[in-house]
Amino acid sequence: MPTWIGGGGALAAGWFAYQTIKSQREQIGEQQAFIAEQTQFMDDQRRNLELERAELRAQAEERRVSQARQVLMTFETAGESGRDRYQNGTGYSRWDVRVTNESTDPVHDVMVRFGDAYNAASAAEWEGRRHPDRGRRPIPVALIAAGHSVTFESPNWSETTVDNRRPSVLFTDSAGVRWRRDSYGKLEEVPADGVS
Repeated sequence: MPTWIGGGGALAAGWFAYQTIKSQREQIGEQQAFIAEQTQFMDDQRRNLELERAELRAQAEERRVSQARQVLMTFETAGESGRDRYQNGTGYSRWDVRVTNESTDPVHDVMVRFGDAYNAASAAEWEGRRHPDRGRRPIPVALIAAGHSVTFESPNWSETTVDNRRPSVLFTDSAGVRWRRDSYGKLEEVPADGVS
């Protein structure tokens, strides 16, 4: 009989141990599933935050360059008429560059450069208005108001060299950022220590 009692006790202890281990495994499995769900949730949250940050950065960048994109430059070459050119033998040409501020804020310190080293020779504001000074402006032009244009003229060059001195416009937007637009339309920020 004691053997039977001892065997029954061992059987009960084994069954209890089995149930305990089974219960612990189920709890561990539930905890692992919960941790996996939480990890997936955190990964999803992190991805969402990264996407939101990227969108906010893109919006901030768009706001930062939006005014600069609305400062436009059109240009053409001009020179003496054909008969005068041959009579005088000069054969010069120049660039006429029109800078238009289509933004809602003024732009400042506007300068047109030709090639790497030549600044505009003159500047005049056009808006169909009669100016007592014929619209002439000092260079660099301190301010071009919203919706206004200024025409810059290059120095006179020989016809063979005018194309090597293509225009570019430099200006500062209302946020104080300096920009450069070249004759091909490329817009880029000018570093603080760059050419101005």
